[in-house]
Amino acid sequence: MTKTFSWEAFNKAPIVSIFRNLNSDDLLNVAQCFQESGLSTMEITLNSKNATDDIERLVKEYGSILNIGAGTVCSMEDLHLALNAGAQFIVTPILDKEVIQYCVKETIPIFPGAFTATEIYTAWKLGASMVKVFPSGALGPGYIKDVLAPLDSIKLMPTGGVSQENLTDYFKAGASAVGVGSAVVPKSYLQNKDWKGLTSHLKLFLKAYQDAI
Repeated sequence: MTKTFSWEAFNKAPIVSIFRNLNSDDLLNVAQCFQESGLSTMEITLNSKNATDDIERLVKEYGSILNIGAGTVCSMEDLHLALNAGAQFIVTPILDKEVIQYCVKETIPIFPGAFTATEIYTAWKLGASMVKVFPSGALGPGYIKDVLAPLDSIKLMPTGGVSQENLTDYFKAGASAVGVGSAVVPKSYLQNKDWKGLTSHLKLFLKAYQDAI
Protein backbone atom coordinates (compact mmCIF):
# COMPACT_ATOMS: atom_id res chain seq x y z
CA MET A 1 0.00 0.00 0.00
CA THR A 2 1.31 3.45 -0.90
CA LYS A 3 2.03 5.63 2.12
CA THR A 4 1.11 9.23 1.53
CA PHE A 5 2.51 12.57 2.66
CA SER A 6 1.01 13.96 5.88
CA TRP A 7 0.40 17.69 5.63
CA GLU A 8 -0.81 17.64 9.22
CA ALA A 9 2.58 16.41 10.45
CA PHE A 10 4.44 18.76 8.11
CA ASN A 11 2.51 21.85 9.20
CA LYS A 12 3.34 21.18 12.85
CA ALA A 13 7.04 21.23 11.99
CA PRO A 14 7.63 22.68 8.47
CA ILE A 15 11.31 21.80 8.36
CA VAL A 16 12.56 19.65 5.47
CA SER A 17 15.77 17.96 6.57
CA ILE A 18 18.12 17.12 3.72
CA PHE A 19 20.32 14.03 3.85
CA ARG A 20 23.12 13.29 1.41
CA ASN A 21 25.35 10.20 1.63
CA LEU A 22 24.49 9.15 5.16
CA ASN A 23 25.14 5.58 6.21
CA SER A 24 21.97 3.55 5.68
CA ASP A 25 21.80 2.26 9.25
CA ASP A 26 22.47 5.75 10.61
CA LEU A 27 19.50 7.01 8.60
CA LEU A 28 17.19 4.57 10.36
CA ASN A 29 18.48 5.74 13.74
CA VAL A 30 18.04 9.37 12.67
CA ALA A 31 14.46 8.59 11.63
CA GLN A 32 13.80 7.25 15.12
CA CYS A 33 15.23 10.48 16.57
CA PHE A 34 12.92 12.47 14.29
CA GLN A 35 9.91 10.55 15.51
CA GLU A 36 10.87 11.20 19.14
CA SER A 37 11.70 14.88 18.60
CA GLY A 38 8.55 15.95 16.77
CA LEU A 39 10.20 16.64 13.41
CA SER A 40 8.58 14.76 10.56
CA THR A 41 10.10 15.36 7.14
CA MET A 42 13.24 13.74 5.71
CA GLU A 43 14.56 14.33 2.19
CA ILE A 44 17.05 11.83 0.77
CA THR A 45 18.93 13.28 -2.19
CA LEU A 46 18.97 11.07 -5.26
CA ASN A 47 22.68 11.72 -5.79
CA SER A 48 23.38 9.84 -2.55
CA LYS A 49 24.82 6.36 -2.61
CA ASN A 50 21.99 3.83 -2.17
CA ALA A 51 19.39 6.64 -2.33
CA THR A 52 16.50 4.60 -3.71
CA ASP A 53 17.20 1.68 -1.36
CA ASP A 54 17.32 4.07 1.60
CA ILE A 55 14.06 5.76 0.59
CA GLU A 56 12.36 2.39 0.19
CA ARG A 57 13.63 1.20 3.57
CA LEU A 58 12.68 4.39 5.39
CA VAL A 59 9.20 4.44 3.88
CA LYS A 60 8.68 0.82 4.87
CA GLU A 61 9.79 1.44 8.47
CA TYR A 62 8.60 5.00 9.08
CA GLY A 63 6.37 6.05 6.17
CA SER A 64 3.22 5.98 8.27
CA ILE A 65 4.81 8.30 10.86
CA LEU A 66 7.29 10.47 8.96
CA ASN A 67 7.31 12.10 5.53
CA ILE A 68 10.06 10.49 3.46
CA GLY A 69 10.89 12.15 0.15
CA ALA A 70 13.46 12.45 -2.60
CA GLY A 71 15.59 15.48 -3.37
CA THR A 72 17.89 16.49 -6.21
CA VAL A 73 15.25 15.31 -8.69
CA CYS A 74 16.29 16.93 -11.98
CA SER A 75 14.42 14.97 -14.65
CA MET A 76 11.46 12.70 -15.32
CA GLU A 77 13.85 9.74 -15.10
CA ASP A 78 14.86 10.84 -11.61
CA LEU A 79 11.23 11.38 -10.69
CA HIS A 80 10.20 7.86 -11.63
CA LEU A 81 13.17 6.37 -9.75
CA ALA A 82 12.08 8.28 -6.66
CA LEU A 83 8.40 7.37 -6.95
CA ASN A 84 9.18 3.72 -7.62
CA ALA A 85 11.14 3.72 -4.35
CA GLY A 86 8.06 5.05 -2.56
CA ALA A 87 9.03 8.72 -2.12
CA GLN A 88 6.12 10.64 -0.58
CA PHE A 89 7.24 14.07 -1.79
CA ILE A 90 9.64 15.48 -4.38
CA VAL A 91 12.20 18.29 -4.14
CA THR A 92 14.14 19.69 -7.09
CA PRO A 93 17.12 22.07 -7.18
CA ILE A 94 15.87 23.55 -10.44
CA LEU A 95 12.62 24.45 -12.19
CA ASP A 96 11.57 21.54 -14.42
CA LYS A 97 8.06 22.11 -15.75
CA GLU A 98 7.47 18.48 -16.71
CA VAL A 99 8.34 17.21 -13.23
CA ILE A 100 6.12 19.81 -11.56
CA GLN A 101 3.16 19.14 -13.85
CA TYR A 102 3.40 15.38 -13.36
CA CYS A 103 3.46 15.72 -9.57
CA VAL A 104 0.54 18.15 -9.62
CA LYS A 105 -1.49 15.78 -11.79
CA GLU A 106 -0.75 12.86 -9.46
CA THR A 107 -1.26 14.97 -6.29
CA ILE A 108 2.30 14.38 -5.10
CA PRO A 109 3.71 17.25 -3.00
CA ILE A 110 6.34 19.03 -5.10
CA PHE A 111 8.86 21.60 -3.87
CA PRO A 112 10.70 22.85 -6.99
CA GLY A 113 13.82 24.95 -6.79
CA ALA A 114 13.77 28.54 -8.02
CA PHE A 115 15.72 31.71 -7.30
CA THR A 116 14.55 34.78 -9.17
CA ALA A 117 11.11 36.32 -8.75
CA THR A 118 10.18 35.15 -12.25
CA GLU A 119 11.26 31.55 -11.57
CA ILE A 120 9.46 31.55 -8.21
CA TYR A 121 6.24 32.86 -9.76
CA THR A 122 6.47 30.39 -12.65
CA ALA A 123 6.92 27.43 -10.30
CA TRP A 124 3.98 28.54 -8.19
CA LYS A 125 1.76 29.10 -11.22
CA LEU A 126 2.57 25.56 -12.41
CA GLY A 127 1.12 24.24 -9.15
CA ALA A 128 4.07 23.84 -6.77
CA SER A 129 3.09 22.90 -3.21
CA MET A 130 5.76 25.36 -2.07
CA VAL A 131 8.67 26.91 -3.91
CA LYS A 132 12.14 26.02 -2.69
CA VAL A 133 14.17 29.23 -2.83
CA PHE A 134 17.63 27.92 -3.61
CA PRO A 135 20.29 28.85 -2.82
CA SER A 136 19.06 31.18 -0.09
CA GLY A 137 22.21 31.39 2.01
CA ALA A 138 23.91 34.28 0.23
CA LEU A 139 20.93 36.64 0.45
CA GLY A 140 19.38 35.47 3.72
CA PRO A 141 15.95 36.19 5.24
CA GLY A 142 15.83 39.68 3.74
CA TYR A 143 15.48 38.20 0.25
CA ILE A 144 12.47 36.14 1.34
CA LYS A 145 10.82 39.24 2.78
CA ASP A 146 11.54 41.23 -0.40
CA VAL A 147 10.11 38.54 -2.71
CA LEU A 148 6.97 38.17 -0.61
CA ALA A 149 6.25 41.91 -0.64
CA PRO A 150 4.73 41.74 -4.17
CA LEU A 151 4.17 37.95 -4.24
CA ASP A 152 2.54 37.49 -0.85
CA SER A 153 0.32 34.56 -1.84
CA ILE A 154 3.27 32.30 -2.67
CA LYS A 155 4.55 29.78 -0.13
CA LEU A 156 8.35 29.85 0.03
CA MET A 157 10.79 27.31 1.45
CA PRO A 158 14.27 28.86 1.66
CA THR A 159 17.00 26.24 1.45
CA GLY A 160 20.75 26.65 1.79
CA GLY A 161 22.47 28.27 4.72
CA VAL A 162 19.56 27.68 7.11
CA SER A 163 20.65 26.90 10.67
CA GLN A 164 19.20 26.74 14.16
CA GLU A 165 20.51 30.28 14.69
CA ASN A 166 18.73 31.92 11.72
CA LEU A 167 15.72 29.63 11.31
CA THR A 168 13.53 31.96 13.37
CA ASP A 169 14.53 34.91 11.17
CA TYR A 170 13.44 33.06 8.02
CA PHE A 171 9.99 32.31 9.44
CA LYS A 172 9.59 35.87 10.69
CA ALA A 173 10.48 37.03 7.14
CA GLY A 174 7.47 35.07 5.87
CA ALA A 175 8.84 31.65 4.94
CA SER A 176 6.24 28.88 5.04
CA ALA A 177 8.89 26.21 5.58
CA VAL A 178 12.67 25.80 5.46
CA GLY A 179 15.04 23.25 4.02
CA VAL A 180 18.00 22.43 6.27
CA GLY A 181 21.11 20.46 5.36
CA SER A 182 23.98 19.34 7.58
CA ALA A 183 23.06 21.76 10.39
CA VAL A 184 20.08 19.62 11.36
CA VAL A 185 22.19 16.49 11.99
CA PRO A 186 25.77 17.51 12.85
CA LYS A 187 28.39 14.84 12.09
CA SER A 188 29.48 14.62 15.72
CA TYR A 189 26.21 12.95 16.70
CA LEU A 190 26.59 10.41 13.90
CA GLN A 191 30.24 9.69 14.66
CA ASN A 192 29.49 9.13 18.35
CA LYS A 193 26.18 7.33 17.71
CA ASP A 194 24.73 9.80 20.19
CA TRP A 195 21.07 9.35 19.34
CA LYS A 196 19.83 10.78 22.64
CA GLY A 197 21.91 13.92 22.07
CA LEU A 198 20.65 14.17 18.49
CA THR A 199 17.04 13.95 19.64
CA SER A 200 17.65 16.85 22.04
CA HIS A 201 19.31 18.81 19.24
CA LEU A 202 16.33 18.22 16.93
CA LYS A 203 13.94 19.42 19.62
CA LEU A 204 15.83 22.74 19.64
CA PHE A 205 15.16 23.10 15.90
CA LEU A 206 11.46 22.56 16.53
CA LYS A 207 11.51 25.08 19.38
CA ALA A 208 13.19 27.66 17.12
CA TYR A 209 10.25 27.31 14.72
CA GLN A 210 7.68 27.49 17.52
CA ASP A 211 9.36 30.64 18.85
CA ALA A 212 8.94 32.27 15.45
CA ILE A 213 5.22 31.79 15.06
